[in-house]
Amino acid sequence: MSLFCRVIQPADLEEIMAFENKKMIEAYADEMERNIQSWNARWRKEALDHYLPLGWSFLARHEDTPSEFSEEGLLAGYFIAQPMLFLDGQTQSLWIEHLSYASLKARDELCELGYKLAREKHFQRVFFPNSSGIMNSVRLFKPETWQPQVICLKTTKA
Repeated sequence: MSLFCRVIQPADLEEIMAFENKKMIEAYADEMERNIQSWNARWRKEALDHYLPLGWSFLARHEDTPSEFSEEGLLAGYFIAQPMLFLDGQTQSLWIEHLSYASLKARDELCELGYKLAREKHFQRVFFPNSSGIMNSVRLFKPETWQPQVICLKTTKA
């Protein structure tokens, strides 16, 4: 199954919300608990409305699997991000606020994309959430724990 990655467009918002709501249903049987959890979710609509217009957020699609939302294929995962200036003594860093995926291949591709994007744009670091599995995807890039909930990857030699 091949993956196709691209910048998230405002038209993708509905599909991302459906993707996350499906994951919430799988995680929480009680509807009230799902509602409470979604209030603090990093993918809530207000957060997506902030991150998507910045142009630093990407999604991955399974090209071979049909989707009711897009002719490009089924959403396999995405991340929302923004550049940060002068964070932790660095001129430019890429802050990945949230990474969500439905397959390990999508997780790995999106993590690699975030790292390569930061290198290509000459950012000094990229920060990932320290959530389950992400450390496995970035281990080749020599990750460091920046804070308990954040992984930092240096993208330059210095």
